[in-house]
Amino acid sequence: MEEGGFIRKRITRSSRKKVDYVESDDTETDDNLKIVKLSDPSDHEIIEIKSEQEEEYDDDDMPLSQTKKKVSKKKIVKKKNTKKSTKPKKPKLTPYERNTLRLYEFHPYLKDVFIDLKNAPPYVPHRAEQPEGMSIKLLPFQLEGLHWLVHQEDNSLYNGGVLADEMGMGKTIQTIALLLHNLQNSPSLVIAPTVALMQWKNEIEQHTNGKLKVYIFHGANRSSDLNDLKNFDVILTTYTVIESVFRKQTYGFRRKAGLIKERSVLHNIPFYRVILDEAHNIKDRTSNTSRAVNALQTKKRWCLSGTPLQNRIGEMYSLIRFLDINPFTKYFCTKCECNSKEWKFSDNMHCDNCNHVIMQHTNFFNHFMLKNIQKFGVEGPGLESFNNIQTLLKNIMLRRTKVERADDLGLPPRIVTVRKDYFNEEEKDLYRSLYSDVKRKYNAYVEDGVVLNNYANIFTLITRMRQMADHPDLVLKRLKSATGPDFSGVYICQLCNDEAEEPIESKCHHQFCRLCIKEYIESFMEDSKNLTCPVCHIGLSIDLSQPSLEVDMEHFKKQSIVSRLNMGGNWKSSTKIEALVEELYKLRSNVRTIKSIVFSQFTSMLDLVEWRLKRAGFETVKLQGSMSPTQRDETIKYFMNNINCEVFLVSLKAGGVALNLCEASQVFILDPWWNPSVEWQSGDRVHRIGQYRPVKITRFCIEDSIESRIIELQEKKANMIHATINQDEAAISRLTPADLQFLFNS
Repeated sequence: MEEGGFIRKRITRSSRKKVDYVESDDTETDDNLKIVKLSDPSDHEIIEIKSEQEEEYDDDDMPLSQTKKKVSKKKIVKKKNTKKSTKPKKPKLTPYERNTLRLYEFHPYLKDVFIDLKNAPPYVPHRAEQPEGMSIKLLPFQLEGLHWLVHQEDNSLYNGGVLADEMGMGKTIQTIALLLHNLQNSPSLVIAPTVALMQWKNEIEQHTNGKLKVYIFHGANRSSDLNDLKNFDVILTTYTVIESVFRKQTYGFRRKAGLIKERSVLHNIPFYRVILDEAHNIKDRTSNTSRAVNALQTKKRWCLSGTPLQNRIGEMYSLIRFLDINPFTKYFCTKCECNSKEWKFSDNMHCDNCNHVIMQHTNFFNHFMLKNIQKFGVEGPGLESFNNIQTLLKNIMLRRTKVERADDLGLPPRIVTVRKDYFNEEEKDLYRSLYSDVKRKYNAYVEDGVVLNNYANIFTLITRMRQMADHPDLVLKRLKSATGPDFSGVYICQLCNDEAEEPIESKCHHQFCRLCIKEYIESFMEDSKNLTCPVCHIGLSIDLSQPSLEVDMEHFKKQSIVSRLNMGGNWKSSTKIEALVEELYKLRSNVRTIKSIVFSQFTSMLDLVEWRLKRAGFETVKLQGSMSPTQRDETIKYFMNNINCEVFLVSLKAGGVALNLCEASQVFILDPWWNPSVEWQSGDRVHRIGQYRPVKITRFCIEDSIESRIIELQEKKANMIHATINQDEAAISRLTPADLQFLFNS
């Protein structure tokens, strides 16, 4: 610092470096620039470029107030041409590969899981001997199935598995044969849908000559004595009951005295085996039903299902978790040796065992088998994960189809036809009026870009158009609400505005048919976390496996659509109902009775069909979701054994699965749905072992309505199922924005 506030900057040269001044080349540099080349013993040349203006400022003494901002030095680093070969960079690891390496570091035995599965000796089919005491002779493929069942229990690591024969091939009979194979291995618990409960009881009594003692654990009078139940060979119950007793034992229920917990008898019996019929009922791993069956004490575990994968590969995890196959059901820490079957994070942040955070834990099934398929489909890493799933299923699942075993089954042919009709003038006017209103609303959602936000409204609009195609009264005379004294004991589904069958309630206290809300959830096109209630539009929270709400049958009948309509001389039938009557008239014969089953999703439609058929001289019976197991059983027996009863009206919500109706040979499906597996299940109620007549399935379609587009969409979805083998993200029940556009375009 000198007098007057001047600063003289010292000019220094880099120590121990030789400076070479190089003339600048006009073609390469600016006239204002000098290039100073610093020689350096390293492998690089450092070229420092200074402007003359900068040098001038360095040499002169300037007041601070007049000092200009210095131009920053630019350094260019050039690599010399060296003869040394550069090492290639290591490829960057993906998050999946990084987590895999971390898992292998602390859990090295996981490396061999899939290698061991691939190297496991393949199962060679053998025929077992006909079980002693079985009154029905098993078919060759059923004897092979029995041998596999026994092998899985006695000589396998898995202590059970999945019997996934196609619907109608005798999974129940093969399981009864397993129960008879060794009577010492008891008791066994069979959990089935309510509609199949009496069928299990009847088949066991019919085919075992009384060798197996059976108890039905259902209804208000069920036993709570542990010792009583231990005396039976087979205990039959339903998914609803097992969930109910588990909930009362685990969470309790409120009374005046406070919270009361009731011990579950079923969860305190050490069973030899537990069998889940229609096992896809536990496909939601977070449901109470899934937790209830996982909590049972048993040595052997079995899943029976003709459709173990309905929508997504992730649903398979619930079955694997029930079967308790290690290490597929466990959560592993990527920072230590901690592993657990249960998700234990009491503070929602740290593991109760090792104190590491949630993000450092991963589920084996999700990591190695599910996430890559969700991300890549069946390509690249996704294909590897898909092969992993196939490898596991080969070891735990047995599946045969009707086509593969056609020679053994000897089933008659099955013909599927679509009958196309057109609206009459009055129906067409009504439908056009509804359609134009619906399309206007839909286009408004599209223009505002809020289609996904209004999915609940769009789903309701589609339901209204489907109902209009069945009969205008389903829309014009629908129940608006369940209020007032006349409605006590009756629940109205908030989606179909019909009397709710198997009504269940959401957390926001709205009631729906179990099937309606299930279809609504499955067809949602976005992440399920964004799903909203169709009524109040807050986040939807509902347990699809909860027990049905109590329904007063007398009030239920009083609120039938027939009682709300003037069914005198002024009532008009619809095109579809008259088409059904025409088809049934064609089947009438003086020589024999040809029995038919009529399926519809809407109970009010079945009420109208029943009234019309009785007026036409047909004797009918009807199966509804509100019936008790005994009522259902008596209804089915009446239809099967009464030669004069020609038509069985079945609600898809009540009888789409687990029914054996071989006495009928004709199936009529009144309203199509875009998930084709629902209709496949319906057709297989008739086309199964014990059927000796050709089966004809007729699907009704009003050509100038939304139904024709639903059938086209159904065919696209069916092709996708066969092509991708239920690839996870291509869920067949889901409606994409493109599908909605297809449905609403005329």
